Amino acid sequence: MTIISNDAPIMILAQAIRRERLQSGMSVSDLARRAGVAKSTLSQLESGLGNPSIETLWALATALGIQVTRFFEQPAQTVTVIRAGEGAALKADDADYAATLLADCPPGIRRDLYRVHAQPGQPHHSQAHPAGTFEHVFVCQGAASAGPASAPVLLHAGDYLRYPANQPHVFEALEPDTVAVMLIEHS
Repeated sequence: MTIISNDAPIMILAQAIRRERLQSGMSVSDLARRAGVAKSTLSQLESGLGNPSIETLWALATALGIQVTRFFEQPAQTVTVIRAGEGAALKADDADYAATLLADCPPGIRRDLYRVHAQPGQPHHSQAHPAGTFEHVFVCQGAASAGPASAPVLLHAGDYLRYPANQPHVFEALEPDTVAVMLIEHS
């Protein structure tokens, strides 16, 4: 996979077009045909060459089934880890109660909440979910290795993890009776 590291606007656009095409599972030929643009034009755009018209961008977005504004979004932070005892706790005046915000809900997002009870042994491997899906894991008891399959994170009781779930990911209990809360957000 080619990674474009230049931060120039055309390079950010090139990365976005390639990212969205790959997430859709289309080849350059497929997307070019569906969008009605030349394959060479699309290849040049993904390489950061050229200056696409708004009509070309609309055609690509329509063929991908996305809003054209997705080409201009900055990539979201990929992984967030908050360890037990970290974060700003808000304390109540009338009780021994403190709440720490781990993640706020972006506009237009849906969330599913799960309690996970797992034992050591075989890790649970998950396939990639649709683009825009993130998983949040909070370990309540025990320890686990969780997150992107390519770079799982060791978590202990009280630790929090957020990662993009549009790639293969894993959850593996490392201690008996590991309990976690998993929240899956879908855009």
